[in-house]
Amino acid sequence: MSHASAMISEDIETYLKEHEQKDLLRFITCGSVDDGKSTLIGRLLHDSKMIYEDQLAAITQASKTSGTTGDAVDLALLVDGLQSEREQGITIDVAYRFFSTDKRKFIIADTPGHEQYTRNMATGASTASLAVILIDARHGVQTQTRRHSYIADLLGIQHLVIAVNKMDLVDYSQARFEEIVAEYQSFAENLKARDIRFVPLSALEGDNVVNESARMSWFHGEALLSLLETVEIAHDSNLSDLRLPVQYVNRPNLDFRGYCGTLAAGILRPGQSVKALPSNKVSNVSRIVTFDGDLEVAYPGQAITVTLEDEIDISRGDWIVAEDAEVPLSNAFNADIVWMHEIPLEPGRLYDFKLATRDLSGQILSIDYQVDVNTLAHKDAERLELNAIGRCQVELTVEVPVDDYRHSPGTGSFIVIDRLSNVTVGAGMIRGVAQGSGQLTGKTDWAAFENDFQELIKKHFPRWWDN
Repeated sequence: MSHASAMISEDIETYLKEHEQKDLLRFITCGSVDDGKSTLIGRLLHDSKMIYEDQLAAITQASKTSGTTGDAVDLALLVDGLQSEREQGITIDVAYRFFSTDKRKFIIADTPGHEQYTRNMATGASTASLAVILIDARHGVQTQTRRHSYIADLLGIQHLVIAVNKMDLVDYSQARFEEIVAEYQSFAENLKARDIRFVPLSALEGDNVVNESARMSWFHGEALLSLLETVEIAHDSNLSDLRLPVQYVNRPNLDFRGYCGTLAAGILRPGQSVKALPSNKVSNVSRIVTFDGDLEVAYPGQAITVTLEDEIDISRGDWIVAEDAEVPLSNAFNADIVWMHEIPLEPGRLYDFKLATRDLSGQILSIDYQVDVNTLAHKDAERLELNAIGRCQVELTVEVPVDDYRHSPGTGSFIVIDRLSNVTVGAGMIRGVAQGSGQLTGKTDWAAFENDFQELIKKHFPRWWDN
């Protein structure tokens, strides 16, 4: 849904052009159970006049049977659409909503608060630039508050808005708000997010959601929507290091060979010198082709097709990077893994991995430690259970380019897939090449392999060896 504007009826083409040029902010709402995440989104849409009349009529009717707010309209029903969600009054699956204002377009992901659905929260956070973390003013910082904050930080979200909700239930107390701020700041000392802001609000009553609250005159900050409209995200993308994972080689005729993919990082221009990984073959960019015509410059997030001046061998899964880029190649790396399946992660078991646009096989050799989300302390673990997070050592069957996730999320992340069921069982963020850890050297010791193979032949097939 788009922001209501008089220009729609007066000059629709100008309106659409202006709307197209607005930047887009993807954000999530997360926190503990019953902190009011769905109600906050409903209030945000309602007070900014982003709800159609038929939608409002539908949730008004549904509030009579499934609502939790008495005679008032339960705005949480706007995003809690599943029958099981309405029956239990909780969020289970990630719900996405789009809206816009005069200043910006938004995609909201409403994520579950239950620990059981932490994996769904991680899914919603994987594409977000900002996280709104709700805290119930009555209960303060909870286990899930810490868990979701840590996952958001782990996934590289740099902007956190701590929304202290249900201030109406604590009489809009400034002292209670400041107490929660101090409690969260103590925990957040171990987080790497560079931008953390606090807002006291009441999603149920609408205080400090879209409009500033007269009942909290002691708060001199901005309302939530104002923060969302003005937070600076333009510099969050990595524009300095070119990364284009090749998804498809387009060869419609003998005169055209294009390498298709989504630009993960950096800026690309025709004439630029690039090289392919892992082959290290060098060429220059000839054209940047899109459906709407050739581009003079491409930025992260754009789907493009690149043609090169030279005929070099590039296949699906290869990377196109700057000619002078120093990207390590290794079959072993360290990674933080969020485990998403009831069957625990077991070191030594074979899994399939999807890294950027490449499908690979490998194993998780060991678990260095598991993270205690309450204290962020490290503890020993022999396996990772559902929703657990741990630092692991991963070994693949072939060498691949290795990027740190915080440096380039698009090429530094991967998923773990069960080989029998083909179900995604984990999500990982690479932290660097593994060094000096026995098997995990990043290179195969072919001399040792050949020696072992010879000893095996001598032992079991002596006549073959003598001949």
